[in-house]
Amino acid sequence: MRLKAKVSWLMEAVQQSLFPHLDECLPAPLTEPEKRLVKILELVQIEKYAPVSANRQWLGRPIKERESIARAFIAKAVLRYKHTRSLRNELLSTPNLRMICGFSRRQDVPSESTFSRAFAECAAAGLGNLVHDTLVKEHLGSELIGHVSRDSTAIIGREKPAKKIKKAKVAKKRGRPAKGEKRPPAEPKRLEVQRSQSAPEAIALLPAVCDRGTKKNAKGYKESWNGFKLHLDVNDFGLPLSAVLTSASVHDSQVAVPLMKLTSSKVTYCYDLMDAAYDAVQIWEQSKELGHVPIIDRNPRGKEALPMAPHEAVRYNERTTVERCNGRLKDEFGGCDVQVRGPDKVMMHLMFGILALFADQLTKITG
Repeated sequence: MRLKAKVSWLMEAVQQSLFPHLDECLPAPLTEPEKRLVKILELVQIEKYAPVSANRQWLGRPIKERESIARAFIAKAVLRYKHTRSLRNELLSTPNLRMICGFSRRQDVPSESTFSRAFAECAAAGLGNLVHDTLVKEHLGSELIGHVSRDSTAIIGREKPAKKIKKAKVAKKRGRPAKGEKRPPAEPKRLEVQRSQSAPEAIALLPAVCDRGTKKNAKGYKESWNGFKLHLDVNDFGLPLSAVLTSASVHDSQVAVPLMKLTSSKVTYCYDLMDAAYDAVQIWEQSKELGHVPIIDRNPRGKEALPMAPHEAVRYNERTTVERCNGRLKDEFGGCDVQVRGPDKVMMHLMFGILALFADQLTKITG
């Protein structure tokens, strides 16, 4: 109720005060897509966190303001412009959009190369994660969340997959060790190591380069792609809580533990919902250790899997929220139109879409 009251108050202020003011200032009345964009920008307020360029100088021509460029990148995700060039052309030809983003005059719209440099600065500063974490904590930090659904989705890259580095195989002696012989202990599995690490430490060790991945789709067929995987935690209402980008070849289970820790540091929730890819002892134990109830579809591993209890099966059906969130990100907010290279820039592109999706979904569930 507190969340609904807070967002409803903000949207009412936008409707009653900001829209009439914009109608007076802008050369043309606001269209419905422009009104939607204004609402999203007012919720996200990305301009407060836009990084200042390291090249700012006291003499000579001042650099373009990064605040307006950051707002323009949110507009790119909301209005589904595939290329930055298309966004810039629209800013030049549409006074309403130009002024909503913060460019007063046509000549204030920066060049395409300036947009590119600003995007790289945002990616290097981790702007997307910073703003998203702030939004989640501000709007959901004091709420009790029922279910957190966890899943990944394929992100097609526009670069060549990195060559796999084959590990040198160490010959192991067969049989029992001789008396007095000491053999090196087996290397611990990643899931075991992650349980003693913090979320940032575990995420930093996950591979994030572009490579080739294979995954079963909803119909059970295998599909392969070159690129990345986006791993999401989503609440009952389809609001993305945490996001991690990895290489396409990283198995879903390898991201579960850091995602659980990351989301638990932002919000309080009760149930972890995951499909059979996450059925590992370490994941079950980590969920319980954090005070959650894990509901994970069992992986039969060639045997007959035990069915869920009826009440667990009902709760497990809530996991479709993460699939719908992945679908909206790809279909409505640019998740399928990655035109940049490198994991940092790819993540930044996706985070602009996630920020827009978060704000748009927030207005829907509180409207």
